[in-house]
Amino acid sequence: MVTAQAVKNLREKTGCSMIECKKALEESHGDEAKAMEVLNARGAEIAGKKADRQIKAGLIDSYIHSNGKLGVLLELGCETDFVAKNENFKNLSHEICLQISALNPQDINELLIQPYIKNPQQTIQDLINEAIARIGENIKVGRFARFEIQD
Repeated sequence: MVTAQAVKNLREKTGCSMIECKKALEESHGDEAKAMEVLNARGAEIAGKKADRQIKAGLIDSYIHSNGKLGVLLELGCETDFVAKNENFKNLSHEICLQISALNPQDINELLIQPYIKNPQQTIQDLINEAIARIGENIKVGRFARFEIQD
């Protein structure tokens, strides 16, 4: 039996809906780690279904490091302006900016396969897939640029 507290804990960690968290916990017989794997797999499946949807909106985000010598510009696309203004979408954009500043990927493909700096068990594509599952729209990195002043 899955407890309400277990569902709540998983929801806080993943941001997925209560129903999805409960289903994942039931499927994994209450094992939180396995439930997170189930949610990641579902996120990839949902992202695959939404991959053909047209990107018509999004935002340009930036990150400037505290020393003022490193900066990132990122174009992150989504389907609607409503989602582009959503805090979860903005947070995703910020996390991707931090990733780019830290690991300096050379292109989008390299960025997407990099281990996420805050959770090396997850790639940036996994992070985006989770957001797609949570938000319900297709999300894609359009382009990015990283600037660094060399000493």
